[in-house]
Amino acid sequence: MKIRDLEYFIELVKDKNFSVVADHFQVSQPTITMAINRLEEEYGTTFFIRDHIHHQITVTKIGQQYAQHVRTILSELAIARREIEHAKLNKIRFGLPPIIGNYYFPPLTPRLLRSNLIDKLEVTEEGSENLLQMLLRGELDMALLGSASPFQQPELSVKEFAQYPFHIIMSRDHQLADQQNLQFADLKGQPFILPDTDFIHEKAFRKMCRLAHIRPKVIYRTNDIHIIKNMVAENLGISFLTELAITANDRLVDLALADPQQPVFHLSLAARHNEILSPAKEKLWELILDYGAKKN
Repeated sequence: MKIRDLEYFIELVKDKNFSVVADHFQVSQPTITMAINRLEEEYGTTFFIRDHIHHQITVTKIGQQYAQHVRTILSELAIARREIEHAKLNKIRFGLPPIIGNYYFPPLTPRLLRSNLIDKLEVTEEGSENLLQMLLRGELDMALLGSASPFQQPELSVKEFAQYPFHIIMSRDHQLADQQNLQFADLKGQPFILPDTDFIHEKAFRKMCRLAHIRPKVIYRTNDIHIIKNMVAENLGISFLTELAITANDRLVDLALADPQQPVFHLSLAARHNEILSPAKEKLWELILDYGAKKN
């Protein structure tokens, strides 16, 4: 079996036209036909039904099932190629969401320096959802990920090592700044300044809105947490942030919510399940988990 035959097969499943597939790969149409014949003969079955009169092709049920497996095979081979090429560089492709990168990762830097890992890191800063997809595609070796619930991803090895509640932050001059036992329903009608919708905060925020039966008034969104804090400090609105992003140096009032069944910000370390970690990657994995265990 040739890998190129599988690539022809998948393209034919998609386009259902021998000529179009031949043009796509810049080969002759008989080349595509012979490749498909080889696959069908090898398995003793029919993947395509050819209607020569109407010049139509139909993928059989067996062909559709086979295509599912072939897509996985080709995807894994593509990932393997990227991993092999990157392994030659002795680098670690590491994913880091903005909030985790700003508020959790910096204290790790001295440990990384002492372990001779800092110069091996190729850091990609993206939201957790984007980093998750990059991990699954083999574009990253490892990533710190935030989530609104525990990860359940069979393709990944995931270790959750910290949880942080979500808090409300507001100006010291805000009318609710001194309120005790604050509940989310008390915030009805308040102007919110929030992280962009690709942040994990969005899922947690929407859950709280549903539980409190309120329609939020969101006046501004940004991916810059510092801008959010500055706007809140000027009493332009309030915000909903994970405790991880709130520091003692902020000129803000930080209030925990009294609501039951609150969402939690889960912090996890993840890598592809079938990736064999190099010594440097193993050291990074252990260092992060050890730091997380001692910090929490």
